[in-house]
Formats: sequence, C-alpha cells, structure tokens
Amino acid sequence: MALTSTSDAELLFQFRNPITKEKAFTAMLKKYQEKLYWHIRRMVVDHEDANDVLQNVSIRVWNGLENFKENSQLYTWLYRVATNECLTFIEQQKKRTSVSIDEGTTGIENKLKADKHFDASKLEWKLQLAIQQLPEKQKIVFQLRYFDEMPYADMSQILETSEGALKASYHHAVKKIEEFMLHN
Repeated sequence: MALTSTSDAELLFQFRNPITKEKAFTAMLKKYQEKLYWHIRRMVVDHEDANDVLQNVSIRVWNGLENFKENSQLYTWLYRVATNECLTFIEQQKKRTSVSIDEGTTGIENKLKADKHFDASKLEWKLQLAIQQLPEKQKIVFQLRYFDEMPYADMSQILETSEGALKASYHHAVKKIEEFMLHN
C-alpha cells in the first residue's frame, strides 16, 4: 500500500505508536503537503514565504498531533493549523513593514506585483490583485471555496464559524472581486 493511500485513522494510529511515529508523520506530510502548500501560497503569495510557513505548520502538527482528539477530520485540523500559521505570518509581515493602511497597498500586493511573471492585464493576476483587496476573513473563505472547492461544513470546522456566516462572507467576497474586475 502506498504511503499516501493510508487512511487518516490508520496514520493517526501509527503516529501514536513510538515505533511507527516518524513513518506515519512522513506519510501524513506526503498525503497533504501539496494541498497545504497551495492553501498557504494563496494566502502569503510568495513561494519562499509559503515554504517557511509550511515548515512552521509541520512543526506545529508534529507537536500538536498527540493532542488531536479526532472531533474533526484530520485534513480540516491541518487546514486550521495552516490557516492560523498564515495569519500569524501575515500579521508579523505587517508589523515588520509597518506600511500604512491608508497607502492602500499591502506587502503581499507588493510581492505579487514584484513577481517577474506579473502582468496586470492577465486575468489570473487581476484575480490575485482582487483577492488581495479583500478583508482577511473573506480572502480565506474565498480561497477555500473557489480554489479548494471546500464544502462550507469543512470550512466551518477550520475557521470555527457558522456555515451561514461563511456563505455570507463568500458572497460578499465574490461581489467585491467582480466589482474590482470590472473597474480595474
């Protein structure tokens, strides 16, 4: 059986056994690493920053997995850890750059525009700029729903918010993105 096809329950069982703990952790990372990387990358934009945050997520998961009570699915718990690490990273970046909000451009927007492939006339770049204009929560909700096609029930567990509030956030995010795309 391939490592990535092992069920989450089996991985958790193996993780709790000192003999198979490291093997199970490695298998878990292989299983979820790509999805977590892209979730993180969409939030922090820069590849190097995404790798740094993913490394922090791995450490947090290693340290916290013993206490995972399985009240939620493993992947929703991993996304919650990744989302929280991203928010912490973004907050630290804001403090480091101390860019005034009145200036209207965030550090993430600057990184996006500094990308050597950036072309504001291309739709995918325009979409990324539009996403960066959203408030943090709407940005996360939009990305989880649009890119990961995540059900609201799973997002509710990750973000610890009601499904109704998430649906409203997504709706507002879509409207703001549509408005941005029309006028920019």
